[in-house]
Amino acid sequence: MVLTAEKEALIWKTLNDTRGKIEPSVYKDYIFGVMFYKFLSEKAQAWLVTVSRGQSWSEIWGQDPEQAAALMQRKLGYVIQPGDMFSDWKAAINTDKFSIMMVSDALVRFDQGVAPEAKDDFAGIFADMDLTSSRLGANAQTRTATMMDWIHLMDSIELDADADVMGDLYEYLIGMFAANSGAKAGEFYTPHQVSDIMARILTAGREKQETYSLYDPAMGSGSLLLTTASYMKNAGVQGAIKYYGQEWITTTYNLARMNLMMHGVAYNDINLRNADTLNGDWPDGVVAGVDNPRMFDAVMANPPYSQNWDNTNREDDPRFRFGVAPKSKADYAFLLHGLYHLRDNGLMAIVLPHGVLFRGAAEERIRKELLEEHNIVAVIGLPEKIFTNTGIPTIIMILAKNRADDSVLFIDASKGFEKQKNSNKLRQEDVDKIVQTYLARQDVEKYAHIATMAEIRENDYNLNIPRYVDTFEEEAPVDTAELLADMKSLKAEETQLSADLKTMMADLTVTDPANQQLLDELKGVLDYD
Repeated sequence: MVLTAEKEALIWKTLNDTRGKIEPSVYKDYIFGVMFYKFLSEKAQAWLVTVSRGQSWSEIWGQDPEQAAALMQRKLGYVIQPGDMFSDWKAAINTDKFSIMMVSDALVRFDQGVAPEAKDDFAGIFADMDLTSSRLGANAQTRTATMMDWIHLMDSIELDADADVMGDLYEYLIGMFAANSGAKAGEFYTPHQVSDIMARILTAGREKQETYSLYDPAMGSGSLLLTTASYMKNAGVQGAIKYYGQEWITTTYNLARMNLMMHGVAYNDINLRNADTLNGDWPDGVVAGVDNPRMFDAVMANPPYSQNWDNTNREDDPRFRFGVAPKSKADYAFLLHGLYHLRDNGLMAIVLPHGVLFRGAAEERIRKELLEEHNIVAVIGLPEKIFTNTGIPTIIMILAKNRADDSVLFIDASKGFEKQKNSNKLRQEDVDKIVQTYLARQDVEKYAHIATMAEIRENDYNLNIPRYVDTFEEEAPVDTAELLADMKSLKAEETQLSADLKTMMADLTVTDPANQQLLDELKGVLDYD
């Protein structure tokens, strides 16, 4: 099937119709869980067709369960036993034999059957589906009915397990849940337009690179990793692109694992971790007292803005050799962590609040070091209200290592957007203009400027965009003759309206003394004779 905008809207409406009283931020965990299980189940069944030689999965399993499990593990990294397939659930529903315990037991067995080498990819991935929660119903019977609704819903979508459209739908639904989950959405979603800008910049000139490694230290749902990889020639080729990411929030980490696999990324190309990026370096980092960091071709991040973090005893951490970010603002801590893991010829893109451009104290010292080391390539100012969790304007900062050029490109893209009900959206032409301006690296009047280090030093290392890009528009000169004519016209209209109102009031007949008093007061206001 083709995932049209109309089909997306219909699916979203259907989802809302089955949501009941479950809030969107929680409902997504169940819906994505059922969707992902269906994806894995259909993938397993497609593989079984190639190896079964006409036998059913139950027959193969019955001959030697251990060998059958090992066979599926080697190929897929997981095992779904006979009777636990999504199609088995549907069959049980059709014969009135289904209960929610079938799902609960299947998820337990799935977790037990994950291959040792695939534990990081599959273990606990369905942990957010609490099937005993009262949100699903007051008792087992109502919870069973709720699960049946969701299975019917996922079955009606009719998506092929290996089709790109499955991943596209997942990405679409992540965006819709984000838009309807308020502040909670900020922990897992970056608008596709922002991801697209970063991805196109990071991959420009490298599209044909045979191998490529990506790292997102605050990966959310993994959309930045996927969007960046999508611009590479070898996207989808097993082993060509390696995905590394870390996420502190377990629910969001599970979303990312599902997202990558439903976009066709092989489990052995995925290296994701559920941990605190700032409190413990990864990947690799210090092992047995020796610093051995892994380096990447591209680093991308949209970390939480101005987050509190534990910055004590960080002076000896090699990631923060340029300085330690203040405990109330971890923005530069995320930036320095990412830069530290960037290869000498790599490129980094990170979304940050405007404050990193001009705040003083420790942040000013870090900013100065980055500039004097020529690490900052560009600063791109984005419009306000383009993120679901904040209305503040943000920037994309592009960084690199070992640059000979010390200039910084400033782009003020804050005025290019489409206004929507409660937010703003970057249009395709806005995205294209930003990327093309970055790649051309030339001054554009009232939009972009290449600042020399001399200019930056003259501004005391303050990178506030208006200091470098003048977007001031002079107001059109006032036509005094036309203004005077308008004022005379308005005065004449006012006089006429006042006269008409006096005439109407003179014709009024009042019988109630209280109303007569009110009429007298109105006449006084109009200076009525």
